Order: sequence, then C-alpha cells, then structure tokens
Amino acid sequence: MSMLYGRLDDLREQSSRRLASALRQTGGTHQMRSERDTSVALYSDQLAQYSAVENGLCFGRLDFDDEGRFYIGRIGLFDEDREYEPLLMDWRAPAARPFYLATAAAPEGVKRRRHLRTRQRKVVGFDDEVLDITSVDPARRSEGLTGEATLLAAVNAARTGQMGDIVATIQAEQDRIIRTELNGVVVVQGGPGTGKTAVALHRAAYLLYTHRRQLAKRGVLVVGPNTTFLRYIGQVLPSLGETGVLLSTVGELFTGLVATGREAAGTAALKGRVQMADVVANAIRDRQEAPALVEIPFEQDTLKLNRQAITAARGRARRTRRPHNEARRTFVREIISTLANQAVSRLGRHLLDQADIDDIRRELREDENVRAAVERLWPTLTPQRLLEELYASPKRIARAASKLSPAERALLVRTPGAEWTPADVPLLDEAAELLGEDDTETKARAERRRRQAIDYAQGVLDILDLEDDADPDILMATDLVDAYRLAERHGAETYETAAERAAADRTWTFGHVIVDEAQELSAMAWRTLMRRCPSKSMTVVGDIAQTGDIAGASSWSEVLSPYVMERWKLTELTVNYRTPSEIMAVAADVLASVDPALVPPTSVRDSGFEPWARRVTSVEEALPGLVEREIPAVGDGKLAVIAPAASVPSVRTLVPDAADDLDAQVVVLGVTDAKGLEFDSVLVVDPAGILAESPRGASDLYVALTRATQRLGVVHTGELPEVLSGLREVTG
Repeated sequence: MSMLYGRLDDLREQSSRRLASALRQTGGTHQMRSERDTSVALYSDQLAQYSAVENGLCFGRLDFDDEGRFYIGRIGLFDEDREYEPLLMDWRAPAARPFYLATAAAPEGVKRRRHLRTRQRKVVGFDDEVLDITSVDPARRSEGLTGEATLLAAVNAARTGQMGDIVATIQAEQDRIIRTELNGVVVVQGGPGTGKTAVALHRAAYLLYTHRRQLAKRGVLVVGPNTTFLRYIGQVLPSLGETGVLLSTVGELFTGLVATGREAAGTAALKGRVQMADVVANAIRDRQEAPALVEIPFEQDTLKLNRQAITAARGRARRTRRPHNEARRTFVREIISTLANQAVSRLGRHLLDQADIDDIRRELREDENVRAAVERLWPTLTPQRLLEELYASPKRIARAASKLSPAERALLVRTPGAEWTPADVPLLDEAAELLGEDDTETKARAERRRRQAIDYAQGVLDILDLEDDADPDILMATDLVDAYRLAERHGAETYETAAERAAADRTWTFGHVIVDEAQELSAMAWRTLMRRCPSKSMTVVGDIAQTGDIAGASSWSEVLSPYVMERWKLTELTVNYRTPSEIMAVAADVLASVDPALVPPTSVRDSGFEPWARRVTSVEEALPGLVEREIPAVGDGKLAVIAPAASVPSVRTLVPDAADDLDAQVVVLGVTDAKGLEFDSVLVVDPAGILAESPRGASDLYVALTRATQRLGVVHTGELPEVLSGLREVTG
C-alpha cells in the first residue's frame, strides 16, 4: 500500500510543478494561450483527481489461476521505470470487471478476490472470496452478493450526511448497468435502496473514463430533485476522480436564476403540462401588436402607421422564422422604411438626394418617439418580462391560454415581483428559445470596447516611439507589435472548465445527461432537458411507484416516447441494499395500495429492529421526548423526522437543534426534500396527513417509510391508516 501512495505522491508533485510552470506563461499568440489553457486544465484536473482518491485508493485484489495478480483502485497507476507496468488497475478498466462479476460458477480465471478495508493509508482488514471451484468447500462458494462482508459493513455503517461511493461493493446487476454504452437513453428503474443514484453516478464516472475525449469537451449534467439532494451526493464523483460534472436542479437550469419560490400544487402541475408550450408561444405572438392607427410625432410633423402597414411589416418579420427578438430587426427595418417614405414624400423627394434620405432614416431610428412606438408594436422581451407581464394580466392570459378553462387560467394569475418557482423555469427556458436574443447592442458595445483597447495600445506605442535618442539598431516594441496585437495580447482571459462554462450558458448542450428521481419531472421539464442534450444520450433513474408530484410520470413510455419513440432501454434493479426486511414488510403494504401489481425490491439483510407506531394525544407534547429517546439509539448516525410539507415548519420548532441541513444529527424534512436520502433512523409524523396532502399521497408515504437503514417509528394522533396495519403499536 505504501508503494501505491508513494507513486500517487510522485504524480501529485509532477502535476503541481507543471501547473505552476503553465501558470507563469503569459501573453503570446492565440495558439500559445490556447495551449497554456489546455495545460492548466489538464494539470488542475490531475491535482484534483489525486487529492480526491486519497481515501480508499486501493480497495481490492484479484488473484488469477495463472498466478497473475491485479490490485483494483479508484484510478490507474503505472510504473514508468518498467514500461508502464500496471501497479493499480482503474475500477473502470475492462480488466477490472471480474472484480464485480466473477463467481464460483463463472470465475473468469479468478482464483481469489480480496476486498481491502483501509483507513487513511493503512490496511485495517480484508475479506477473501475463493472462487476456484476445485479448492473450496461447496458450502462456502460465493454465488450471491459480491464481497458480502464488505457490502454489509458499508450498508450497516452510520450515515454521515453525505452519500458515499459504492466503488468497492458494486454488485453484478449494478455493474452491467454502469457499463452500458454511451449512446441512447438508459432507464434505471428500481425501488428504494437498490442503489439507483449510486449506479447513475458511477455510470457518469465510467462514461467519462471510456469516452474522455468526447465528454470532456461537452461535459456531463446530473439533475437532482432538490439542492439538499445535490449536497448529499456532491462528494461521490470527486471521490471517483471526476470533478468536471455539473450538478443542478431543474430550478437552476435557467442561467442567472435560482428558482426557490413556492406555489400551489395545482398551479405547478398546470405549468408542467406540455400545453404550456403553446401558451408561451401565443403570449409572444400576442405582444406583436397591430392597432388600427399609431401616430408618431417627428420633428415638426406627425407620421402615421395604419394597421395595413404594421401587419405587412409584422408578416415579413414572422416569415423570417427567426425568434421574436431576432425577427424584430426585420420589423424595425420595415417600419423605418415606411416612415421614411412618408417623411420624404412630405419634404419633396425631388429635393433630396440619397445622402439626405439616409440621414432621415438614421434620425428616425434614433428618435425617441419612433423607438417608443416600435417598442409598443414589437417589444424587445426577456423571458422574465414576458412571463411576469403575462401572469399579471388576466386579459393576456385569456388571449394566450384560450384552450384552458377559466379555473385553470385563474391559477396562472400572480402578483408582479413574486419569486420564481421551479415550475416556472421550463416556461422561462421555452420563452428563451422562442424569443432569442437581439445582440445588436451587445455586439456594438463589444466593438466599442475593442476599439478603445486598440486606441489605448496605440497610445502606449506612440509614447515609446517618441524616444528621439533611441539607438536605431535596437529593436523597439513598435518594431515587433502593432496596436491591434498588443491589445489582443493583454486582453483579460480566464480558464473555465466545461462545467463552469455550461453553468453560465443557457444554450450549452451536454454530451450526456443523468436525471435522478426522474419520475418527478413534468412534461415541460423534460422539454428543457431534451433541449440540453440533442444527442439524447441520457441515463434516467427513478421509480414510478415513488412518483409524488402531480405533474410527474406514470410510465417511462409516456415520458420518453415524444422524444425518442421506442428507442430507449429499460433496466431494473431488484435488490434492496439499504432498507432492512422488517421495514420493507411494512412498506410493501403501502406499495400495494399504489398498485397491486408492483413488486417491492428484495432486502438483503435484517436489522433486528421491529418498526413501531405510537398513538399520541399531542404531537407537540410527545415528539420532543421521542426524538430525545431515539438519538442515543443512532449513536453517531442520523435521525430524520419526516412530516407533511405543511407541518414541517411547526414540527421543526418542536425538535431542539433540528435543521434541514444534513450535517446536523437530527433533520426535519417533508417527503419531497427527503427523496433520494437515507438515515439511520426515521420518525414519520402524521402518516394520515402525508396520505391526504397529495393525490399521490400513498407514493409519498412509501418514500417516507423507506428512508431508514436501521430503525423506523411512526407517530400519529388519530387512527393509524389501514395501509400501516402491519406496524406494532407501542405505548409508554
């Protein structure tokens, strides 16, 4: 082990020196700066990778029948002095695959598989699996879980508030999904505790390893259900040596905006319907007005635009099929032409030459009254302005959403200035696509800045050239560089990773997109994600049985068919590693109420703790004591109190030191925020309230019950819901 860490330290030192050398390079040609940026990116990524794999660098060994031996780890390490002989095999390499797939029945040449347990840089234990069918007692042959002892130690360990990787304990059914090819849409369907999220993240690491050149440039996007979840999984990919992946919620996919507002479930569901794409398009067309007559004061005269002239200009602009803000250029040109013809006719065309006519056009373009009239007829719109003004006007909503019922249209009405919600983001993104951006002014400002920089550089060169006593045989700066190249050389440049560039660019398209808790996404959210990945290379992870959002999916075909027809692959995870059998027996009854045809995943272990229910007269009086009693039972682990969303603020006040921060030992969450997370112990408060809070309340209760890795308790005031009749009622 010390030899491997020594090699890692050598590589870290080499990369550090090379990075320092690259950063010292400044100026130069465009090619030289590009090469420098590439070097900075390479060595920065290497340093981040070497630091991230420090813990658990090597976690396994394969002994082969031919006496060969491979050590398996987080990255590959090679001996440069021995023709790059492998010292440590990257877990993603094809040669490492028997570590996850070999069995006594199909050993793939493996005689022994060893799982190493390390702490910092020391081996603290190991477990061996002998796969040679001729040398081991048949009763001891490994045919089930790979590395069972190591796996069970991992799942029984106390939760830390951050998701750990499963690189040392990947099971065969998980490995097959992780190594699925890049192209196409892969759906990973699995119940609670089957490792869907871990599989998706390890798949991201695997794809970045096998398709580095393709994905490093475009990047990988991982979409999660909420920011708490993203913080929870945030360390997994870095621990696997991958640091260039963008993590985001749907509410963060519109650049420059983080949507955290709340709204009624019915409103969010309406905004998630695919019909809202037509509403957004209609709202934009509605802003392209054509009134009967527009009078525009100009100098000492009044120019007039009738409906016919406006409609003609509008028609020409629309026929360009460009987005609204880009087509506006055509509309403005046509309106200015119409107004200029009026002005010229009144002044006398025979008295004016072409220069005079061009001056009139320029004056019309710069006239405040003309600009105001054009802005009224075809305004420059941002997505935010479009939607805010739409929501604020029942009349505009009625014109844009005529196919919605009056009650549905009323759901869209909102006071100006209200916070944006996650359901607004796909609508903003849709609007951005249809509006485009009129970058005329932006380009003009950039050109002015460029000219100013060149003028400044020329001034510097002029000063240098004034030295009368300069030796004519000595080359001066003015002999080597002109003002243009000097300004370009000293322009501000910063290096950004693909993930950083993608986060700042709404139009960025990714090489691969991973969607976790995908069953919760609305139809409009899927439009946004598909726009981000034109290649349709995606990993879609979720469980239809856990769909809690009203706008969420009821089948994967419903979600994907509009975009990829039937060209998607369904894979399933069937083994529950997280939730003990005692808890799953209770959750199975709830699952049956969702759909009797659904089959819960099979738990691989028992916890020894029987789930319980306790009826109390007052949650306010009983909950603090129950939490206080449960804390010693979890030791260094985590306790979650899961309640109906509407009750979370009040429940949080009842529990001392409780938070929604996963770093705290006790957290209070609603079901939506608990999705994808896991805790040592869970107290579910008011299960009847969870059932009643949503049309998909049974799915929400199923989620709440299956967050626990060890212990589960249910606190209720009224009758226990029938679906929880399997719980043992306790008193005292």
